[in-house]
Amino acid sequence: MHIWVDGDACPKAIKDILFKAAERKQIALTMVANQQIQLPPSRFIKMLQVSAGFDVADSKIVEQLSEGDLVITGDIPLANDVITKGAHALNPRGEMYSHENIKERLNMRDFMDTLRSNGVQTGGPAPLSARDIQAFANQLDKFLAQIK
Repeated sequence: MHIWVDGDACPKAIKDILFKAAERKQIALTMVANQQIQLPPSRFIKMLQVSAGFDVADSKIVEQLSEGDLVITGDIPLANDVITKGAHALNPRGEMYSHENIKERLNMRDFMDTLRSNGVQTGGPAPLSARDIQAFANQLDKFLAQIK
């Protein structure tokens, strides 16, 4: 099992939790991003830098992952691709994407895109809260306990 992180948009607090979990559980973790990300020294944690461009990191993650891997992302189309490939996707707010909920998330994303393209101000997501960070840590621990 490998943990892949959509690193460009991953909040620092979530990265810190992931780094500690990779070290504690001795699981390979790869940050995929189009810019260099500061990593702690670890034989389990590495960086895969990709060229800049729309969805380049997402495509690289989907290309590299294997069935059963875990991908950390807030990108719903990427989460859909991950699930389709037989892997797991967890967002930084602690929600595990699944076959049961991903289509609803895609539909809502598309709806919001349509509103924005028609000039409706929808705002962005709320800032990551302490509750979100705790929910992420709990969901990650639960997932990792199930695979071992």
